[in-house]
Amino acid sequence: MKKKKITYFRHPEALVETTQIGDGTRIWAFAHLMKGARVGRDCNIGDHAFIESGAVVGNNVTVKNGVVIWDKVIIEDGVFLGPNMVFTNDLFPRSGARDNPLVATLVKKGASIGANATIVCGVTIGEGALVGAGAVVTRDVAPYALVYGNPAKVHGHLCACAGRLKFATGKARCACGKRYIKKDGVVRAFTI
Repeated sequence: MKKKKITYFRHPEALVETTQIGDGTRIWAFAHLMKGARVGRDCNIGDHAFIESGAVVGNNVTVKNGVVIWDKVIIEDGVFLGPNMVFTNDLFPRSGARDNPLVATLVKKGASIGANATIVCGVTIGEGALVGAGAVVTRDVAPYALVYGNPAKVHGHLCACAGRLKFATGKARCACGKRYIKKDGVVRAFTI
């Protein structure tokens, strides 16, 4: 059997048990990727990050130092995970409990989560959303929403480029040229 050529960077002090890592990904010192974890291409996995079996990380994802991605957490493409932010996957954790079902969490394309934020399991962070540093997210975050606080609340909306969106008659245009529509409180990118 021919051994698969490694096409990603692995620091000598990283513990990499999975074979499911995309081309161009960089894994730094003391990171641990368990067998069965999936990581896409061109990702950057910082020092002391941990990715558990059953976790999925898309392409072009930045995982800063100290981030833990548990089983049932799915990270789509282009996501930024700030230093020491926290995911959970058990709503009722108890030491030794084996019958609590794990709960899935989804972070959609292009979302960003700030340093030390906590994401309670079972939520979806919408496309292009930004979760502020230290926020505690207990419910879904709409696409392009800016949320922060404990519990996290919406404090506006942002373009994919991070520019503030100001809506007039349900439409906004960012300085970068991208357009958005807001209907029933939900923001969507507008393409011609």
